[in-house]
Amino acid sequence: MRHHCYDRGMPRWDPRAEERLGDAALELFVEHGYENVTVEQITERAGLTRRTFSRYFTDKRDVLFAGSEQIPGVLSGAVRRADAALPPFQALLVALVDIGEWFADLVPHAARRRAVIASSPELQERERTKLAAVTDALAEALRERGTPTSRATLLAQVGIAVFRTAFERWTDEPEPADFAARVREAATELAASLAPAAGLATVVPEDH
Repeated sequence: MRHHCYDRGMPRWDPRAEERLGDAALELFVEHGYENVTVEQITERAGLTRRTFSRYFTDKRDVLFAGSEQIPGVLSGAVRRADAALPPFQALLVALVDIGEWFADLVPHAARRRAVIASSPELQERERTKLAAVTDALAEALRERGTPTSRATLLAQVGIAVFRTAFERWTDEPEPADFAARVREAATELAASLAPAAGLATVVPEDH
């Protein structure tokens, strides 16, 4: 349960405090570079206190990854809910479509967030760690559906690639296509690219 707090110029608790801090942080990261921004500058821009910042975030890096710990559970849960009759990869694609609305609130800030992360090796490492956790969760959900371990891991990695491609395209151009359409688009492109793989054995000999 959240307690009321009293920040500068605000006589009562602000239900938008977390959003204001996040907006202020992104603005400052884009304007001055992630490394050059302090928590004090973020709270000053938002018109809130350090105490309020600490209620929502551990540090300035946490602003960019708030809520990301929920993603493995959200995605793997969607895989588990998919029709048991579906083959593994189809179940994964259905799951990606199913959770599109969960990410809708991230759309307005996604492009700026990506730009900030791309500018910092520290943030890139955090992003890789997050994606690894999501991949592991998806692979586990596929194994529970009876998919062999090595195949489950491969499909989870491919699924994450489809998800990232779809999400980036959706956030760069939210209209007219929705997230589900972007997932189908990315999956279709992947299938088309892999179609010639049946003849791979004739191109790459078994013995070198």
